[in-house]
Amino acid sequence: MPPSHHYHLEKLTDIHSKLLGRDTVVDIFLPFQYKKSEKAYPLLILNDGQDCEAIGLKAILEKLTHTNDIADVIVVAVHAGDRMQEYGVAKKPDYKKRGARAKNYSRFIMTELIPYLEYQYSLTKDSQLRAIAGFSLGGLSAFDIAWHTDYFGKVGAFSGSFWWRKRDAKSRFYSENYDRIMHQQVRRGRFKPGLKFWFQAGLKDEHSDRNKNGVIDSIDDILDLIVELTKKGYRPFHDIQYLELKDGEHNLKTWGEAMPHFLKWAFGKK
Repeated sequence: MPPSHHYHLEKLTDIHSKLLGRDTVVDIFLPFQYKKSEKAYPLLILNDGQDCEAIGLKAILEKLTHTNDIADVIVVAVHAGDRMQEYGVAKKPDYKKRGARAKNYSRFIMTELIPYLEYQYSLTKDSQLRAIAGFSLGGLSAFDIAWHTDYFGKVGAFSGSFWWRKRDAKSRFYSENYDRIMHQQVRRGRFKPGLKFWFQAGLKDEHSDRNKNGVIDSIDDILDLIVELTKKGYRPFHDIQYLELKDGEHNLKTWGEAMPHFLKWAFGKK
């Protein structure tokens, strides 16, 4: 592969977050011969950045750049801390009080990390070329951040944890319509022109089927969220893309296979 298509990895380990109360680790993938101020680059913020090596992100970026499928992009992969507390929905923890620090994490991304990145790197001002994404709980977090801010024009959720709920599903009072937190956030939120959504699920993501309709919960939760987005005014196939993998599981291998689809959707040249 020609050197011009290689990506350079910078690892930052000394960014202290006052909001999170800890040092953060961030992997930054830069296009070959990146030079500050040479041009403004598209940006991808990726949750669960510690998994980038396992999914082969660097090789995926290099291959898609080599085949001219995507533009040069700066990928900022944020390593997770306490996933069960820092990922979630900022406005409300789930019924087990998980996600209690999701608001802090969202504020860390928006008020600590992004200002640093904008100072240090040449990033685009075009929100349509700025995306945020994540896997599982990281996908829920990415969606929540994109939904409640105006910075990102695109969001990707790989097997997103949209089951996140305020009441135990085993409770006799549980309601699909009212207890799934992100669905309620969308229902009560405002339409944001230009925001686009990408969802991935696998038929083998899980086995649970709460409502016994023959469709696993992870897919049901995504499709129901798409319905809520459609009611809000977003258009399937234009504003919303859904990728369902027949043999897809809830693991890094599947998300690595799905990543090229997401990157071409978010930053594609064709």
